[in-house]
Amino acid sequence: MWRTIGMKFDELDAKMRVFETSRDYCVLPGVYIVARLDGRGFTRLTKETHRFGAPFDTRFRDNMVKTAKHLMRCGLRVVYGYIESDEVSLLLHRDENLFGRKARKLISVLAGEASAKFSLLLGDTACFDARLSELPTESLVIDYFRWRNEDAHRNALNAHCYWTLREKGKSSKEATDSLLGLSVADKNELLFQHGLNYNDIPNWHKRGIGLYWGSYEKSSINPKTKVPVTTMRKKIMVDYDLPMRDEYSEYIQQLLTQLTGHDYAAI
Repeated sequence: MWRTIGMKFDELDAKMRVFETSRDYCVLPGVYIVARLDGRGFTRLTKETHRFGAPFDTRFRDNMVKTAKHLMRCGLRVVYGYIESDEVSLLLHRDENLFGRKARKLISVLAGEASAKFSLLLGDTACFDARLSELPTESLVIDYFRWRNEDAHRNALNAHCYWTLREKGKSSKEATDSLLGLSVADKNELLFQHGLNYNDIPNWHKRGIGLYWGSYEKSSINPKTKVPVTTMRKKIMVDYDLPMRDEYSEYIQQLLTQLTGHDYAAI
């Protein structure tokens, strides 16, 4: 019955590894990988437990930016990061080969890193899930980020309308029911009637936040020759004023053209 009796460790290890890796697969070479991380239970965490401002809060935003920066430095070559609300999308370098491109490793490591970093920033337990999009062409990468950018715009409009109605005394159900069937123009008019011009809302509410690697010059003194020298360093640039629609598609295309040929190792 107990067939492991007398079995050498190498034999037992090989036997059991089959069960652990039976569902393993690797993303094909040359395919772009976008990892999307989403906060689990963040509505309760941010609105009830920690009472961040609604619909948007700069403290929460800054924690998300710090979390995204951490993910861009955790050993993977991340070309671009995009934040909307409690969601982070990460475009990996097309030639990234860490973990042999094993999907389960990428998902588990990124979800764990994001959860750990945000928990430390918040001072409470926070959890992210993760999923991968495997995109074989640049046009699909552009479509992916265009999709998330337009989703941010839609969600921001709905959120501002909802919380405007809540501030005017409507219950959660009443506010939700009031928005059913309204067009984009109707929602803009609703805000305008309550003294809020949607065009004046900060762009990071409506368009999300972009992060990418940039270069800057750093001046120093050569310790041996004592001669002033200038070196190029990398740092993460944060864009709170992203374009929309076709201009955003062009923005992503430029990043792909300019950045994917470089080696973006962790700094």
